[in-house]
Amino acid sequence: MNSISIIGAGIGGLTLGNILKQQNIDFTLYESAPEIKPVGAGIMMAVNAMQVFDKLGLKEKIEYAGNKIHVISITDENFRLISKTDVLALEKKYNSCNVAIHRAELQRILAGNIGLDQIKLNHSLHRIQKKENYILSFGNGNEIESKIVFGADGIKSGIRKQVLKTGKIRKAGQICWRGWTDFSLPEQYDHEAFEMWEKGKRFGFVKMSASKVYWYAVVNENRYQRYHTVAEHFSSFHLLIRQLIETTLPEHIILNDLTDLSPIPKWYTENLCLIGDAAHATTPNLGQGACQAIEDAYIIGKLLEQTKDFTQVFEKFQKIRRQKVDQVVSTSWHIGKFSQWERAIFLRNFLMKSVPDHINQKLAEKIIQLEM
Repeated sequence: MNSISIIGAGIGGLTLGNILKQQNIDFTLYESAPEIKPVGAGIMMAVNAMQVFDKLGLKEKIEYAGNKIHVISITDENFRLISKTDVLALEKKYNSCNVAIHRAELQRILAGNIGLDQIKLNHSLHRIQKKENYILSFGNGNEIESKIVFGADGIKSGIRKQVLKTGKIRKAGQICWRGWTDFSLPEQYDHEAFEMWEKGKRFGFVKMSASKVYWYAVVNENRYQRYHTVAEHFSSFHLLIRQLIETTLPEHIILNDLTDLSPIPKWYTENLCLIGDAAHATTPNLGQGACQAIEDAYIIGKLLEQTKDFTQVFEKFQKIRRQKVDQVVSTSWHIGKFSQWERAIFLRNFLMKSVPDHINQKLAEKIIQLEM
């Protein structure tokens, strides 16, 4: 029997595994994929996440594998500035900076630090039953008994559906391409992340490493037509954007609906707790989806330093995290709608330009402060 099982080797599950390992708490992590391989696109690890990785002794390794980002700019489709957030002061205050990195590279670092002996691949959870303990039945035929279970299995969490029987996935009404390409960006874009707004569409990009650029492209669902390529949708954008799209191999592009999870009343039950997207999935407009999962793992670790009574830990965990997570989900949802306006574009851009720098800084700091 396992004392602790973590279901899902995404960034949240892997971070929790690293925290439990640091505290010498025994666990096993189960992942449905047959191998940890380079899939997915890029991701931004914000200052809050990097503070956690610093405490795990992984900050420098992640910075070396990725690219430090000091400025976040919103522009129109031709790089005319709408809004800029300089995070250098916050980086200095918290001794951490934003890092753009390929998602697979980050997972490789986190998994390598745990050790593959504690990660069981090819274990897709099919059924979970509560008896004296939890009985976990996997698609490969294995059946495991576990006293404590963490559900880090994403927005479509099977654990949430089967045990807590809750969770409504909301569609934002937007379609998103994510891709990465081998591309040499001009030097002025080295340490700045860009999001470019037009009518009912936006395009973002950031340098991940010396030769790799991550990009994403969003269009309103009513404007999306399957016979239009991403390049056709963004043909009116600056030449650099068209070059990023055109140099991207088809196998390096992922297409998804943007979704989040309507707030659920409870993230835990007896000896079981959801973390990350399984508990509070958010749209990606604040770049905080994975970062909030990392914060979840950090708070659970801090509480386990005080007590090993998991009932207390899970109850305190939700009380500590609930308000911030709900604000991130709500704010991200509304920013996503605002950024995709199809009318009054001049007004939208004017409103963004009118926000004082100190307000942007205050919002950024509120997000990146750890709660314990």
